[in-house]
Amino acid sequence: MTANAGTSAEPSHAGPLSAAWGARLEPTALAGLLAPPPAALPPVGDPDRWPPGAATRLAAVLDRARADLGTPWPQATASRYARYFRDGDRTAYETPIFEQQHRLTRATLAALATHDDDRLDEVADGVVLLCERSTWCWPAHEEHHRTRGAVVPDPDVPYLDLGAGVVAGQLAWLDHVVGDRLDSRWPGLRARVRREVRARVLDPFTTRRDWHWLGLDGDVHNWCPWVCGNVLVAALRLVDDAADRTRIVADAVRGIDRYLAALPADGSVDEGFGYWWEGACRALEALDVLEHATGGALSAADVPVVRATVGFPRLMHLGGPWFVNFADAAARSPYRLPWHVPQRWAGRTGDRDVEQHASAQRATAIAENVELGRALGDLATPIAEHTAEPLVGSAWLPGTQVGLARLAAGSTAGPALVVKGGHNDEHHNHNDVGTVIVAVDGVPVLVDAGRPTYTRQTFGPDRYDIWTMRSSWHNVPEVRGTAQGAGRAHHARDVTADDAPDRFRVRMDLAPAYPVPALRSWWRTATLDRDRRRVTVEDSWDFADDHDGEPSVIHYLIAGDVVRDSPGRLVVHPLDGARATLLAWDPGLASATLTVRELDDPLLRTVWGDELTRLELRLPDVARGSVVITVEVSA
Repeated sequence: MTANAGTSAEPSHAGPLSAAWGARLEPTALAGLLAPPPAALPPVGDPDRWPPGAATRLAAVLDRARADLGTPWPQATASRYARYFRDGDRTAYETPIFEQQHRLTRATLAALATHDDDRLDEVADGVVLLCERSTWCWPAHEEHHRTRGAVVPDPDVPYLDLGAGVVAGQLAWLDHVVGDRLDSRWPGLRARVRREVRARVLDPFTTRRDWHWLGLDGDVHNWCPWVCGNVLVAALRLVDDAADRTRIVADAVRGIDRYLAALPADGSVDEGFGYWWEGACRALEALDVLEHATGGALSAADVPVVRATVGFPRLMHLGGPWFVNFADAAARSPYRLPWHVPQRWAGRTGDRDVEQHASAQRATAIAENVELGRALGDLATPIAEHTAEPLVGSAWLPGTQVGLARLAAGSTAGPALVVKGGHNDEHHNHNDVGTVIVAVDGVPVLVDAGRPTYTRQTFGPDRYDIWTMRSSWHNVPEVRGTAQGAGRAHHARDVTADDAPDRFRVRMDLAPAYPVPALRSWWRTATLDRDRRRVTVEDSWDFADDHDGEPSVIHYLIAGDVVRDSPGRLVVHPLDGARATLLAWDPGLASATLTVRELDDPLLRTVWGDELTRLELRLPDVARGSVVITVEVSA
């Protein structure tokens, strides 16, 4: 795709927003709807208008901001930046720039809450540091190394990525809540902010249309609403020219519309629960701002896919801090998530269960490392009353072929089953077609490891050399020594889901996921039997020929302490004190070995502790056969 100015060359689309709003999205009509810059963003920066208890939730942030005063600011050096290109390390550079931006957010919140000029000076220091940074782009996304071999950024050719978008959004929210005070004490600083945001973000957004994250090639992912949402906020607040501002806003909304059009009707996301917050949630936040900026004229509360996706996090909840994790998501988030967003939207859409569920997840304190816009939205949103977490009894999402079922709605007690079909070209893909997760008392026992710390390898040609990405470390078969292949051609076939009061069952043929010519079919049937209070996973296979080579093996990854109780049974003592769990199979049909995987990555250790254990069931070398594993709470 070649670069071109403007949007005339973009393919037309009938996304859900354009279908709902029609001509109101055209720049001419939009110009008459947008509030002027001082009133365009929601009034979230007035502590006197925050709900009761909001100021108390800032206590830890204010304490940390007080400790920050007088200490050196984190620095992002050239040698740290170059490390990504030299050895693939991302965190050496990303850690100090994230810390720098978190400190600026804390200073802004402290200035807002205390009206202390010393805090305002701290804000100015942080703003100038951002404005003087050579690039707002994260090195993993930069293009100058690929095109020119450079290991330093080029300030004259800024690259618009997630990092640049986040900084623009942060500066816009900062200007919104303390800009007038900065004008009095730091005249000239706001003009510098506008110049930098224009050069680094808004001009690249309007003059280049070959950004991969725009999804103009049909591949739309979470970057689109993440960048477009921040561009929207920056344009609404920091652009004074009405015509220019309207064009940027229209293009940003068009990008968000393109993302929503790519979501399945059920609102699910193939990037998993963890990335819902950086995709669909970003779209919801942007639409929230747009509704305010247009005085309610452009409200997405009745758009079907918006209403559907608001409920997605609730459907993925296993219990406590544990959620269904496919792709690069974590089963237990290391970050405090902006649950106020689905709570607010569920209130708009009238979904009381989602509203109560989201409110129940909200932390009592604002995190010290939260984005400014999200912190302000959280502070301005009252925590709704809730009596219990309304956990779903079952859900089947055909758009991503993901299902979850528990014994009874509203309770984590006993086993719960999660099943995934899909294909192996999903965003943030792991080769995991047909995998299952089983939780007991809301705690994962048969698990998906998630992903380790990102490096250059994570999104490069060697992605599937990372053990957590390979099917060999997911709860699926390895067929005659062959793991699942990567790519959309490797998928589940003939997937059916049956949800009845006594059982929940998903059945699919995994054969297309494996590049094994002789494999006719590999049927996997995963069932939650509510009457017997157990999960069964049956695998049955059919080959076109006999085989005397490497046998097929079914892998199950286990979290917790694992004890070999007998030739056909394991006792697992799960994490978080969940009840002991039995895994059983017929030892005459499959011999078992255990492999302990010690975890050395900090992200994986945060979720699972020191190790995970893989159960390997070696199958008989026959052309046709079947084996069943059962999972139930120990008596």
